[in-house]
Amino acid sequence: MTMSTSWEPLPSIYRSKQEFLASLPRWRRLLQKLNWHPTIDKKVQRYALEQRILQEEKAIEQLKKENARLAASNARLERFEREHWSGLTPHPSTGDSWSS
Repeated sequence: MTMSTSWEPLPSIYRSKQEFLASLPRWRRLLQKLNWHPTIDKKVQRYALEQRILQEEKAIEQLKKENARLAASNARLERFEREHWSGLTPHPSTGDSWSS
């Protein structure tokens, strides 16, 4: 068995650390069991962090779009209310205490 020291890039979809470790050669799994942390662990952590940041940025963009949509809806409702209330004529007073 030859030991390869070249690293392949991380896959675009990274499911779990255990899945990654299962794909390693036996000697690397043994080193991992001995709690030796090679630089690939840092790459995995960085990749996971980058993915989380991307997800949060997408969520922020979605919230901004939703806020803009709601603001536009509120503006339409306010305009409708102004037009509706400005077009109403006041009810004639009947002289009772409730209509004053």
